[in-house]
Amino acid sequence: MGNYKLLSDDELLLLIKKGEVHAFNEVYFRYFTTLYRYAYNILRSEEECSDAIQEIFVWIWENRERLEITSLKSYLIASVKYRLARVIQTSRRHAEIISANVPLKTFTIIEDDIEAKELKKVINEWTETLPQRARQIFQLSREQHLSNKEIAAQLGISEKTVENQITIALKKLRSDLNKRLLSILFL
Repeated sequence: MGNYKLLSDDELLLLIKKGEVHAFNEVYFRYFTTLYRYAYNILRSEEECSDAIQEIFVWIWENRERLEITSLKSYLIASVKYRLARVIQTSRRHAEIISANVPLKTFTIIEDDIEAKELKKVINEWTETLPQRARQIFQLSREQHLSNKEIAAQLGISEKTVENQITIALKKLRSDLNKRLLSILFL
């Protein structure tokens, strides 16, 4: 293949899924510096930052065949955030890192907006998998912001049923999101 620098992220991802090392290298060199700077702003440790970024790229290569990424840059930034959260939790410098980053102003409005849109998309997709009544209750609660009492009155069911359905739906949502995050957290 020719010049990988000219390929889009989506084209590179397709090649990576097929095991194309040069495409992987291009993604690595395209994003390493950005991810490293981002990590360094939080950790202030060259070794910890390099290790965290390396682990992300190793995980991507090892799991390349089953990757489902809609936005490579957003995915990599989210991966760094989750990886750094784990690094901070286990670091002997935990208190130092936390105090140095309060308030944590490293996330831009654009990144937060992209992440919110990605999360909303995931939740909407998940909501479609719920049984019809559970989906209806969840949407009335979370999208239309109705109270349990208002939902019960609108659907002609008890408040306890509404409460139970929302509790079950939220547990399932948390479980599903946790499963998705586990792949990002490199466990």
